[in-house]
Amino acid sequence: MESLIAAIREQEEAARFLAWPGDFDLDLGDHGEEVHLASGAALEGFAGDGAGGTFFFCGEGGEERPILYADSEGGSALVAIGLHELVRLLLVVPWWRACQAFTEEEGHRLEAEYLEDMPGLSASRDRAAEALGLDLPGQTEALTRLKEVATRLGRDFVLIFTPEGHSYDPLFTA
Repeated sequence: MESLIAAIREQEEAARFLAWPGDFDLDLGDHGEEVHLASGAALEGFAGDGAGGTFFFCGEGGEERPILYADSEGGSALVAIGLHELVRLLLVVPWWRACQAFTEEEGHRLEAEYLEDMPGLSASRDRAAEALGLDLPGQTEALTRLKEVATRLGRDFVLIFTPEGHSYDPLFTA
């Protein structure tokens, strides 16, 4: 099976959607600060966002590894188990960072704001998913999974700012 990273690089429309509104760029994988996981597991920056945040693969393996997101303000959260799950989240809920309550109402409010600014968002998302060969979950399912990953599974993925030895703050709380 072809790597999803390779597919994103090859599929221009999907890469454009992931860059915006997904705010995910495979050319921005350098975090700029020395960090490590408290567990000692490997950490590999592979993508970033326009505000200086970084997506990291955690542990050993390929694209199926857990993915931790660290923003530029000292916050972090485990956001997906594997790149396929992350890309589905970015396609379905590109406003995921603003979903602090993980509720359907909050998701629909944020979606309405995005759709007001980008009326063709749904069609672009669907074309990107098709180009990448991905089936998409519904918004509620994606937010429920994000909550589970970030608040339950993510407890074991504590990011440490290496020079000072302090941990990043959680982006989400249960």
